[in-house]
Amino acid sequence: MKDFLSLNGTWVLKEALGQTNIPAKVPGSVLEALLAAGLTPDPFDRENEYAALRLFDRDYTFKTTFAVPEDVLSREMIDLVFWGLDTLAEVTLNGEPILTADNMHRTWRVAVKHLLRPVDNRLSVTLRSPNQFIAKAAQENPDITYDGSGSVMGTSALRKAHYMFGWDWGPQLPDTGIWRPCGLEAYDALRLDSVDIRQHHGENAVRLDVTAQTQGDAPHTLRVRLTAPDGTVSEHRAAGDALSIPVEKPRLWQPRGWGEQALYTLEISLVDQADEPLDQTTRRIGLRTVEISQQPDAWGSEFCFKVNGHKIFSMGADYIPEDNLLGRTSPERTRRLLMDCAEANFNTIRVWGGGYYPEDWFFDLCDELGLMVWLDLMYACNIYKLTEAFEASILAETRDNLLRVRHHASICVICGNNEMEAGWCDWPAVVSHSAALKADYIKQFEYVLQKASAQYAPQLPYWPSSPSSGGSFDDPNSYDRGDVHCWDVWHGLKPFEDYREKFPRYCSEFGFESFPSLKTVSAYTLPEDRNIFSRVMESHQKCVGGNGKILYYLSQNYRYPMTFAHVLYASQLLQAEAMRAGVEHWRRYRGRCMGAIYWQLNDCWPVASWASIDSFGRWKALHYAAKRFFAPVLISGERKGKALRVNVTNETLETFRGKAEVRLITAGGKPIRTETLFVDIAPLTAAWVYTLADEPEGSELHPQDDVACILRLTDEEGHAVSENCELYSQPKFMRFAKPAITWQVRQQGADALLTLRSDAFAWGVWLDTDTADCRFSDNSLFLLPDEEKQIMVQGASVETIERELSITSIWDLGREE
Repeated sequence: MKDFLSLNGTWVLKEALGQTNIPAKVPGSVLEALLAAGLTPDPFDRENEYAALRLFDRDYTFKTTFAVPEDVLSREMIDLVFWGLDTLAEVTLNGEPILTADNMHRTWRVAVKHLLRPVDNRLSVTLRSPNQFIAKAAQENPDITYDGSGSVMGTSALRKAHYMFGWDWGPQLPDTGIWRPCGLEAYDALRLDSVDIRQHHGENAVRLDVTAQTQGDAPHTLRVRLTAPDGTVSEHRAAGDALSIPVEKPRLWQPRGWGEQALYTLEISLVDQADEPLDQTTRRIGLRTVEISQQPDAWGSEFCFKVNGHKIFSMGADYIPEDNLLGRTSPERTRRLLMDCAEANFNTIRVWGGGYYPEDWFFDLCDELGLMVWLDLMYACNIYKLTEAFEASILAETRDNLLRVRHHASICVICGNNEMEAGWCDWPAVVSHSAALKADYIKQFEYVLQKASAQYAPQLPYWPSSPSSGGSFDDPNSYDRGDVHCWDVWHGLKPFEDYREKFPRYCSEFGFESFPSLKTVSAYTLPEDRNIFSRVMESHQKCVGGNGKILYYLSQNYRYPMTFAHVLYASQLLQAEAMRAGVEHWRRYRGRCMGAIYWQLNDCWPVASWASIDSFGRWKALHYAAKRFFAPVLISGERKGKALRVNVTNETLETFRGKAEVRLITAGGKPIRTETLFVDIAPLTAAWVYTLADEPEGSELHPQDDVACILRLTDEEGHAVSENCELYSQPKFMRFAKPAITWQVRQQGADALLTLRSDAFAWGVWLDTDTADCRFSDNSLFLLPDEEKQIMVQGASVETIERELSITSIWDLGREE
């Protein structure tokens, strides 16, 4: 059996020019080590990021010494393996150069048996300055003049996560290090390099073809033990490196909301004549088929994930790296984030191409939770020169990563890049480049990487770019086919209602910025910084003109906030309302549109951004809104002119039968009229169920300022399913009454049960606690007069709620505290 000697642990770090040695954790980074040693301040605090950037004008060296036990040293082959070097690394072992690495996304393996000794082995990894490298690359490539938003020139030449050099939501912190595990692998003659598992689906039958790719040569048998979801184990053997396994009574893996996430475990072993393992590995798979359906229809060609023969409406967000300091990520942190997605009724995560290929645990969690994954290859908003060396590097990178993740049931598409096809068609700063570089784009993403994807992940669809209509610069942001990035709201300053004029087949990016909560802002500011146009606040806003855009939309919709805290609150309400406008509209037109993936899910540092969950894991108003607008069964209203049409969307496999209530009220909450109707909505459809055609009437000017429509949906047993609210005018004009909101709280197990009441219609009600991090079962909500609303506060005590609860509503904007 293969032996593994981990070299993780505490190494020594020094600046290459002679800085005092300090302890450094591996896996880990330079910045993490400097922080732990107290040699640099927190780069996320105030404006410290700018000094931290200059740290990477220098080279650094990680060093360790280790012994090799005799039973390891006696093996025929010993490889030194680095699963992640970030990025420009020169490695020596016992004084001998053994490796020069230049790609963060690769796994590096070197045979080192001839250099090892029993004790006092000296391993050194020198990491060259990424800043100096990209500056030189920019000088040597004057024909490339484009840099991504918030980034710097020269990054396209370095296979390092692009976001580390800045983005319009992230700082320029190009940290370096040994960012994934490393160690010695020792074996005799034969090693299992990778496993290819192909699925063949028939009528209630699945066949698995398992092929082992091996290194070396020794007599062996391939043995596969298959454990079914119910724990049943079957064993299968074949001479050589391939066998087929018929799966009896297969249980299919289904996306979230479509059934169970049944998972099978395969233990794949190469065994010798004594049935002892020479090498083995484990893969956990789900049985499913996946394709991108592009069937022609009345509007062009559809675009949707088709899993197990079912066309699925994708609901979710775009995922970026969880931190700039990669050592802070963990399975627990990622689990919390993805569980938050599941709680908000997501079924899809798009992994954006400007970061790095996620850890195995990310895909394991998506498999378990039923989250379909759109996986970009790691290229975004850049121009790449396809030299021979660059092509070799990206092919090795693609091989390493697709072989690692291709078996995961959750992955539904491999996408070549983020926004580069659209850039070559629509962005003047890109279009101005040479025909040769444009040709390199086609070669890289529509030949080299497409061919590599077909070789290493042949059962996964490949899509050349996002957005795209299928490649070849053929109208990549077409609304009639393919996927779309829709940025007229926000970047184009169009009103939220503009979403209702657009009918994408699949919208894989659209978004709106907001500030994080006051608790989060307080973590990186001093009191004197707490104005959105202070240097510190603008340093934590990387979108050019972003704060001005927030205020522009605020002026269109809300009264001017009188306090800093209310500015933050108003920005989150705006963000939630913007995304609600888009998602609900596209869900109402299910079939024509089959995906609503908003930008973005998370942050990598504390910042004003498009995220619905901030860097501390705190839900913004948008994430609470997503829980409602991604609900499997949704009631929503579409207001155009004088009419308001009511729609029920049923994204389930069962017919929905229930009762819809349409209630008109005044801005103060007094009833105007109520209509109740029974609805019968077929599975996987959206249906218009009612139309209010009359214009609001009243003796005062602008009667629409005193009307709201409350929509409620209950099932046949009377259980609440969905509720919504449409205001007939902008909130700034609505004649809201001052609500007196009262509450009671009692302990219910580990949680607190909060009961809210109001004497008037209260809109945009935001619940928060001063210091404690509390998760509410609902938030950013509305209250009607003399109705109770019960909210569960997860993990909170009555004492915490009584001491810290604060409640804000839209009425508070424009009024002094």
